[in-house]
Amino acid sequence: MVGKVCESVLCNVANTFLLEFYLCLRLYRMPCEVNRRFLVLYGSQRGQAQSIAEGIADEAGEQGLVADIFCLSQQDKYNLERQRDPVVFVVSTTGDGEPPDTTLKFVKNIKKKTLAADHYAHLHYALLGLGDTNYANFCNCGKTIDKRLQELGGKHFYATGHADDGVGLELVVDPWLEGLWDAIKGAYSKMASLPTESSGSLRDSQTPDLRDSINKPSDSSTASVKLSLLSLSNAKAQSSDLPGAVSEQSVTQAESSSLSEIQSGDAVAPPAVVEASLTCSLPPLSETSLNVPALPPPYLEVKLQEATTEEEASSPLSKETVHEVPISSAVRLTSDDSVKTALLLELDISHHPMAYQPGDSFDVLCPNRDSEVEELLQRLGLQDRRSCQVQLSLRKDTKKKAAQLPSYIPENSTLLYLFTWCMEIRSVPKKAFLRALVECTADSGQKRRLQELCSKQGSADYNLYVRDSNLGLLDLLAVFPSCSPPLSLLIEQVPKLQPRPYSVASSSLRHPGKLHFVFNVVEFPACSWWPAGRRGLCTGWLYDLVDPMLVHHGKADSSSVLEAPKVRVSLRPNVSFRPPSDPSAPLVMVGPGTGLAPFIGFLQQREKERGEHPEVVFGETWLFYGCRHRDKDFLFREELQGFVGNGSLTHLKVCFSRDSQDQAGPRYVQHNLLLHAKDICNILLQQNGRLYVCGDAKNMAKDVNDTLIDLVAAELHLDKLEAMKRLASLREEKRYLQDIWS
Repeated sequence: MVGKVCESVLCNVANTFLLEFYLCLRLYRMPCEVNRRFLVLYGSQRGQAQSIAEGIADEAGEQGLVADIFCLSQQDKYNLERQRDPVVFVVSTTGDGEPPDTTLKFVKNIKKKTLAADHYAHLHYALLGLGDTNYANFCNCGKTIDKRLQELGGKHFYATGHADDGVGLELVVDPWLEGLWDAIKGAYSKMASLPTESSGSLRDSQTPDLRDSINKPSDSSTASVKLSLLSLSNAKAQSSDLPGAVSEQSVTQAESSSLSEIQSGDAVAPPAVVEASLTCSLPPLSETSLNVPALPPPYLEVKLQEATTEEEASSPLSKETVHEVPISSAVRLTSDDSVKTALLLELDISHHPMAYQPGDSFDVLCPNRDSEVEELLQRLGLQDRRSCQVQLSLRKDTKKKAAQLPSYIPENSTLLYLFTWCMEIRSVPKKAFLRALVECTADSGQKRRLQELCSKQGSADYNLYVRDSNLGLLDLLAVFPSCSPPLSLLIEQVPKLQPRPYSVASSSLRHPGKLHFVFNVVEFPACSWWPAGRRGLCTGWLYDLVDPMLVHHGKADSSSVLEAPKVRVSLRPNVSFRPPSDPSAPLVMVGPGTGLAPFIGFLQQREKERGEHPEVVFGETWLFYGCRHRDKDFLFREELQGFVGNGSLTHLKVCFSRDSQDQAGPRYVQHNLLLHAKDICNILLQQNGRLYVCGDAKNMAKDVNDTLIDLVAAELHLDKLEAMKRLASLREEKRYLQDIWS
């Protein structure tokens, strides 16, 4: 008994000593930590870059650092001209290599030719670019900013990373983030012998640059290392003792029950033969220790209040650029037995200020499907509270840096409105979301599997079973039945419901007050969580809207008593992807399938201009089009033949990939391009012409680009590298333009 008392006393004394020592250490370190600040700037279109930037800012405190985080558009809150602390940029790329909307002004400012060569000589920065190799201008925004900062004297303190969403951003993002902290601390350690001063995001312009003694890295091309191979090796690593690993916790197999408990709360004997799946892993993954991400800090407080008034949530129509317009006609362009269903819709914009040009696109604001919203409400046990108003506030104890209420959720939103119009419930859950769901999962086997899927060791499984399978929130909750996330977590982690862009397929000169667009109804095949398959969110919704008024190769019945359905749209001008301002300049258009859409607008415009100005000399026009079958899915067949007949289209080159009688000829548009290599080279390289490509990025656009490289190399007797440079110069001159999607 005496021994136990003495032991207790000694423990108390030791604890008191350790506490005092810790407090002294904190006081001793405080001046250093206050000064060790850095700035995080992000440019994001769909929220991925912002999410990564916020993760960096949130992690900073655990690293003994302080991060100030701003969007690049918030130029009133930071000043790079006075910035003496390290800066971390996280920027994405959108469209055909364009900066995100929030980054346009920043890029324009740093491109000013009046800036001196040493304008940013004081700046030490690191940059992470997000892109997609399915698009030709991969990570173009990040590369543009990086190159320009270097030209203005900026210095890297850490290698540039280029993450590819085409194969999985995390393959580069994860190892880049691991090394970032050592890089920041390393930069500061080289300043340890220098006198310190107060530090912050905004500094006096006379403050001396204390980082001039930091060793300059090699040129940007060397510093911009290839992180993909490193990240791939990390994804396959079985050990958790990676140098520089941060914000991780080790989870061992001994801390969880057998994976055979995945579908049940009770331990059962494993089956004789087990196959890896979304819910079950195999050795070595099932037996290894895991490095999982840090738990995202919660930041929202959510309350549901019974509605006391009939006031509705603020509609997206409150934005001046969004218009609710009726669909005046709907036509099916493909035959009933065609593999794909292509629809042509006409919008009546006569009462709305939407002055579009051929080549422009527009966004359609679509809701989530009613059946999926209902299923989600039931899964969360909230079906009886659908009419309650959602009240959001920031948690007072949140550790999330720069936490703010989601701007896309209007006031007075009901729960039904929130799930229908605000949240992308079909989006693939990110690893951070899976990590948060671990804490909401009761079954130990299911918990372990979620830990695996969000871990570094489970990257291959995440890509195979979650990312590549387009797994959505409902699918995930269905296969992990013991997971019960709170509403606040869903609002924090599920991204904004994005509008869907479509190319304009008409000219306002031909169709005043009308706007046409064409699309294929996307069909996803059946799988274990979609037994009957399903349609694309927006294309399926549009199909259901116009189904009562659909006709085949004709016009909707104007005598119909049905009220015209309406859609919410917003114009997206594309100042680059337009017909040449000089009508005498020749142009080549490549658009198989629904990629033909913008070129219908081009040709309608040219036909109208030729009729109004017969004295003007117009350059020749080429169109390379392809589809599966001549008699099933040859879109706009009669109209294209009419353009050829009246001279608006000089050359129409069409190929059919599935018609047996046409197999002796070219099957795809790139084959037709090779057959007319001399003409194309002459137009692009001798006549100052333009080339436009529209359609699928993943296959067609890549194949066309590779064909153009071969074509130029063969015609000009160049090696492949020189041919690539020729095409790159055409891109820079805005004479090789793409409007593509993945």
